[in-house]
Amino acid sequence: MAITTTEIEPLATGALHRLLAWLSPAYPVGAYSYSHGLEMAVEEGRVTDRATLIAYVTTVLRAGAGRIDGALLVAAWRAAAAGEAARLDELTALAAAWRGTAETALESLAQGQAFAAVTQAAWPEPRFAAFVARHPRALTHALAFGAAAGFQGVPLRPALAGWLAGFAASLVSAGMRLVPLGQTDGQVATAALQPVVEAAADAALAAELETLGTAAPLLDLLSMRHETQYTRLFRS
Repeated sequence: MAITTTEIEPLATGALHRLLAWLSPAYPVGAYSYSHGLEMAVEEGRVTDRATLIAYVTTVLRAGAGRIDGALLVAAWRAAAAGEAARLDELTALAAAWRGTAETALESLAQGQAFAAVTQAAWPEPRFAAFVARHPRALTHALAFGAAAGFQGVPLRPALAGWLAGFAASLVSAGMRLVPLGQTDGQVATAALQPVVEAAADAALAAELETLGTAAPLLDLLSMRHETQYTRLFRS
């Protein structure tokens, strides 16, 4: 699909402020509670240092949830910006179904619910409120974020790249606590992931939901094993 000028236009001051707020670690969506299977990967010795942490997050972005959620965020933004309520409803059902495990579903839906609630309270927008009301407790984080950005005039490309960067940063933060790694290692990992995030954003913008798929079964297996992990710090 061709990218419109609206999707890539510079951020106005108000839109920039909203985007920075929504992406801040202080925005109360509970991202710190989830590791996306990383906790099990560390216990099994699959992630042991900065390099293997970068590889894990790269796989998530290229072939796992990042691949799917990026495309869903794009579709939600476009539907919201065009005022296509029925399309948003279709995407909600698709996003909820597109979860590989119970824990990744919890991770996405709980954060989506939290994002929707706080965004309605702090940045009220009637079309977004109506969308949330139609789907109580059923919005994934990426879909809610994309719809909010589309309704509130945040250009698509920065919203998408920002959300993917935030997802990657959250996993790096989890890895720092689990491996463990120091603050500098965490920032080096985040910097190394920048081109991966940009490539993931490019892929999401070009994706067609009708033909979209992923191929990262080990990520789902780690998530399923995490459900019965004996000691756990994270909910996923």
